[in-house]
Amino acid sequence: MNQSDFHIRLAEPPDLESLVTYNMALASETEGRQLERSLLRPGVESILADSTKGFYVVMEYRPTGEMIGQLLITFEWSDWRNAVFWWLQSVYVHKEWRRQGVFKALYDYVLAEGKRRGNVAGIRLYVEQDNAAAQGVYAHVGLSVAPYKMFETDFILPSRPGEKS
Repeated sequence: MNQSDFHIRLAEPPDLESLVTYNMALASETEGRQLERSLLRPGVESILADSTKGFYVVMEYRPTGEMIGQLLITFEWSDWRNAVFWWLQSVYVHKEWRRQGVFKALYDYVLAEGKRRGNVAGIRLYVEQDNAAAQGVYAHVGLSVAPYKMFETDFILPSRPGEKS
């Protein structure tokens, strides 16, 4: 990868449709979910309009201007640390660009930015328990398995196909 051909930046309103498309592909590929564009689009718009909710980081391929990867940062306050955790969400790399260092470059950017800001306690993410490929990528960049299990009650998205409600 010739570094000068790539640019990592914060997403902007003109990126909206690409972000929506990538989020829809992510849900389909990793969870077998078909997201409602009419719900997803304003959700992405809301992040782009209000940085207190989070921010997207994107990588683009300069020669074509194509967005080739994205991730979303949201926030969790830690009273124990008096600092915020950044949660990586909506991680997606275009199929043609996978296994070429796109996620690692995005992660390194976020890691450096979090350390630079000084008020970030760390970086967290959750991953589908059966998504071994993603887990391998995350371990490769230095993320470690946390000693927690995640529980939830989801009021919006129905159970996935084959899952109990």
